Amino acid sequence: MGSLMDHSSEEDADISDSEMVDYEDKSYEKRKSGNYNVKISDKTFTCPYCPKKRKHDYLYKDLLQHASGIGNSSKRSAKEKANHLALAKFLETDLSDVGSQSKPVNGVDPLNVCSDGKFVWPWIGIVVNIPTRRGQDGRSVGESGSKLKDELFRRGFHPTRVQSLWNFRGHSGCALVQFNKNWPGLDNAMAFEKSYEADHHGKKDWNDGNQEKSGLYGWVARSDDYSLNNIIGEHLRKNRDLKTISGLVEEEARKKNLLVSNLTNTIEVKNKHLEEMKERCIETSNFIENLMEEKDRLVQGYNEEIKKIQLSAQDHFQRIFTEHENFKLQLEAQKKELEFLGVDLQKREAKNENDRKALAEEIEKNAMRNSSLQLATLEQQKADDNVRKLAEDQKIEKEELHNKIIQLEKQLDAKQALELEIERLRGTSNVMKHMSDGGDAEVRQKMETVLKDLREKEGELEDLEALNQTLIIKERKSNDDLQDARKELINKHQVMLILVLRGWENLMVNHSLKQ
Repeated sequence: MGSLMDHSSEEDADISDSEMVDYEDKSYEKRKSGNYNVKISDKTFTCPYCPKKRKHDYLYKDLLQHASGIGNSSKRSAKEKANHLALAKFLETDLSDVGSQSKPVNGVDPLNVCSDGKFVWPWIGIVVNIPTRRGQDGRSVGESGSKLKDELFRRGFHPTRVQSLWNFRGHSGCALVQFNKNWPGLDNAMAFEKSYEADHHGKKDWNDGNQEKSGLYGWVARSDDYSLNNIIGEHLRKNRDLKTISGLVEEEARKKNLLVSNLTNTIEVKNKHLEEMKERCIETSNFIENLMEEKDRLVQGYNEEIKKIQLSAQDHFQRIFTEHENFKLQLEAQKKELEFLGVDLQKREAKNENDRKALAEEIEKNAMRNSSLQLATLEQQKADDNVRKLAEDQKIEKEELHNKIIQLEKQLDAKQALELEIERLRGTSNVMKHMSDGGDAEVRQKMETVLKDLREKEGELEDLEALNQTLIIKERKSNDDLQDARKELINKHQVMLILVLRGWENLMVNHSLKQ
């Protein structure tokens, strides 16, 4: 009791607004040191700065709203506001553990706020006795709702909109304060109502006909306000509904249950689709594995066939070179034998005149045969040159054939890679098609991208197959030309050999006749 008297003596002299912060800190330190006791029991509290107030017992949240409301009030003295702000700070900082025991998650327990009464929903606060004045046109004008909204927002009530009510006479002096539809919005609405009640400007004070009205009065709209036969009631009935807190709780629970049910069904459908996609992925993987095994078998068979072709070509060229060397040795032997016969004929030249003439004729014939033999030798050299040129051409063609084989292998690999990519894209498009059944725009867009890639890959595969067929035709034509040239060279070589052998036989016959 002594502390309250000391406190009342301190409030004899007021302070300026610039000294409020320092005075608030000092008051908070005194409160923290235990000079003023605010806790009556574990759940009830009292305000030490309002000893003349009829209500002495508060719950934690009610006392916090009372202290915050007076601390932010524009009608209280600076010292009174500083003391209540210090009390609010003390409650939030030093007694927060006590408040958390009774404070619900959203700041207000909806089941304990007039659960049997009806509120106007979405939550609406009513502000009356707004100052108005008569304008030049004779209609009443007043301050805009945005200014009142900013004032309420600074006081911590977080309104979403303040709508001034107008009629044919102008500003009605009333305004509706809109809050969020959720439970924090109800918490702000109740704090708004408690603040005006703490300043004796609540609904009861407004309806008290014995009290002079000054300043703004505010409260939360309920069923009796909804039924009023004035501009406030008309606006509420036109734009709002009446709902109980328990009904809102049941509706919210029903919506949550419906949402959980819908989500459960959606998850089941998605899981079913997922299982189908897994099965298709497994089928696609098995198909790709079989395709890879078939590709390995084809490549192995192709490599073996190429090796056989290379060995056959090497054997064929070796036979050509062997035949050429044998023909060359035969011509050399025939040349030496003809030279030996020429020497022998020269030795017999001196026998007699007839023999000499015959020898001269023989020598002339021999010279003619030698000339033919030289021509045959020149033709043989040309044939040798042609054989060497043919060998070089065949070597170049062999290299070109090898390069074409490598190119064909690369094209085969590219073709098989494209086929695999096409199969993968087809599998992906099938999966995307099933996924797009749910109506997902992103999935449909991805499916269109996959289909576009699939068409491009199929076009590349067709171009690659056309190029492969062109190269195969060119290779076959080159092989046919090479075989024709080889056959023509062999035929010429055989003709030359036959001519030389016939000349040699004629020479031997004439020589035997002379003897």
